[in-house]
Amino acid sequence: MTTQTQHGASDRQAAVHSIDHYALMVPDLPLARHFHEAFGLTVEDEGHGLALRARDGHVSARLHAGPRKALAYLSFNCYAGDLAAIRAQLEQAGVATAAGVPHATAEGIWFHDADGNLIQVKAGPKITPDAKSPLDDIHVQADARGARFRSQVAQVRPRRLSHVLLFTPDVSRALAFYEKTLGLRLSDRSGDGIAFTHAPHGCDHHLVAFARSSARGWHHSAWDVASIDQVGQGAAQMAAAGYTRGWGTGRHVLGSNFFHYVRDPWGSYCEYSADIDYISAEHGWPSGDFPPEDSLYQWGPDVPPDFIHNTEA
Repeated sequence: MTTQTQHGASDRQAAVHSIDHYALMVPDLPLARHFHEAFGLTVEDEGHGLALRARDGHVSARLHAGPRKALAYLSFNCYAGDLAAIRAQLEQAGVATAAGVPHATAEGIWFHDADGNLIQVKAGPKITPDAKSPLDDIHVQADARGARFRSQVAQVRPRRLSHVLLFTPDVSRALAFYEKTLGLRLSDRSGDGIAFTHAPHGCDHHLVAFARSSARGWHHSAWDVASIDQVGQGAAQMAAAGYTRGWGTGRHVLGSNFFHYVRDPWGSYCEYSADIDYISAEHGWPSGDFPPEDSLYQWGPDVPPDFIHNTEA
């Protein structure tokens, strides 16, 4: 049965507004460079690692060398006036700050979430859009050619980071933690299998999502593109670069976005995403709990057996 709950202005609390960036450990930085450049991101040397930028110019991801793929940390931005209140929310929840851990800096607040992931919250610019991202008009009138020739298709370059999905042993626990401490709000869920959250200051349908697994882990990052054409073109450019495994092209139900997931060399994914639902600041989104058949995709190929496999478990 589908249930829905309204979240509105009466639920106000201090909240983050954006993912500033995520940081992954990967066992092969040159291969990571090849994958992400093929995906359409700008890859730059940064210290002993790599920095990834979409077309918005913001460093949305950092990659560090490590023995295996794993999330190093996830960094959120908040308004400067909310940082002290978020610190108080963490203290009220009994969350200790992290000190002396790899990658932690003096900026902002560092702590571990309920699954042990390292998290940073700091005052910083709002990276999430303030309105729904516009789409390219790919339609033409009669008597005109509607599609470019294949040789004329430019490389797809994502506009920005949209969201991330984490594996967790307990979806409800993760959801409660991020709601209580960082002010994220439930957008939609499917029982204890998956949940999608958004920030209340104007945000895509999901900023952070959680999927059930036997252990914590990194599933995917999603990158916004300007049309369903670019979703398909991105899939083609990755296949031409040798990255043929993944899932798509299709359309999600929760979030509504067109998608194509490309499997990276370590079993996680980067997603081309277009036309995701948008939740305006303080809008009372009717969050729902939907059965599995109504929660994943409306159309597209069958889900590959390894799509929800947590290689870190």
